[in-house]
Amino acid sequence: MRYRTMPKNGDQLSILGFGCMRLPATPEGAIDEGRAIAQIRSVIDAGVNYVDTAWPYHAGASEPLLGKALRDGYRDKVKLATKLPSWLINNRADMDRFLNAQLARLETDHIDYYLVHALDGPLWDAVAGYGVAGFLDAARSDGRIVNAGFSFHGLLADFKRIVDAYPWVFCQIQYNYLDTAFQAGGEGLRYAAERGLGVVIMEPLRGGLLGRPTPPPAVAALWEAAPTPRAPVEWALRFVWDHPEVTLLLSGMNEESHIAQNLAVAADALPDSLTAEEKALIDRAAATYKELMQVGCTGCGYCMPCPQGVQIPKCFDAYNGLHLSGDAEMAKFLYALSVGGALGASEPGFASKCVACGECLEKCPQHIAIPEVLTAVAAAMEDAGLEQRLATAKRMFTVRPD
Repeated sequence: MRYRTMPKNGDQLSILGFGCMRLPATPEGAIDEGRAIAQIRSVIDAGVNYVDTAWPYHAGASEPLLGKALRDGYRDKVKLATKLPSWLINNRADMDRFLNAQLARLETDHIDYYLVHALDGPLWDAVAGYGVAGFLDAARSDGRIVNAGFSFHGLLADFKRIVDAYPWVFCQIQYNYLDTAFQAGGEGLRYAAERGLGVVIMEPLRGGLLGRPTPPPAVAALWEAAPTPRAPVEWALRFVWDHPEVTLLLSGMNEESHIAQNLAVAADALPDSLTAEEKALIDRAAATYKELMQVGCTGCGYCMPCPQGVQIPKCFDAYNGLHLSGDAEMAKFLYALSVGGALGASEPGFASKCVACGECLEKCPQHIAIPEVLTAVAAAMEDAGLEQRLATAKRMFTVRPD
């Protein structure tokens, strides 16, 4: 295992972190506790020292499971990360209630790396108004948390102002070779690093898409032509680790073979180690994937705000995911989750709310026929199962402390 330094505190963190959002499940859908605990302990024994969970993962069951896994001395071997569910916060007291409940669920007296979860601009404005800065200061002062950070799913301009709004130790962003200009993207990665923040990467495989053993034929042909043969997952992970600004990446490993593969790649991944030829090959693979996408949206957000409240970039991202992932039901669930209001939006931002006013058209630097594409998104994503998916998403992400 290789380690990199968290800039502001000197912690030596494994470049591979274990993410507890997609733990192995039983046929009934519950966490397979025995197998999950064995997996978590096995990666810690192999040198992984950063484990990440959150309040809503596995409908609230992830944190208690991780607490069990870290018994028998394993808690002392890792840096533990979890997150404040920002979309459930209505006042300052809520923050303490959630943190104290998380400490109990995780069977610990402190969280090493505590994140304000899933921020975008409006959600940050809301929790900032409720006093999240004072909460973080107090929790650091009394020892309940050690390092404060945030995870992000919004627009680049909002990312930058959040970075500058508090003395964060670290942040967590989505980044992979398809998302270099999406959300915070490469510019946000560099912006945070230049200000001394450690950067934790989520979705390095874009929900597993980039790690599939059998990619689309045009992408497979590129990998087969590479001078150094590598599996698709290795290309994707090495791309992220090649960035010296990256402190570590999170992998939601839930198969023993995936764990072994990730560990093997992590043992040999150095920053600035890809050759110019290899970087060009990855760029061609990214371009090939993007040709398969239905919408050439970069997520810049220039089209926003929509007068009708449509979450245009999120609609397009979910629609592209439908066509790239091969898992239509999961793509439709993520659509319901991301634009349906489960994560704090005051109103749902579904594509079907578009009235074709055309205000967005003159703003889009990619010249996308936005109203036309939103019509296609609504037809594909808003079928008879939408209400059930939305209800499930809200149920999963609105669990409160007892």
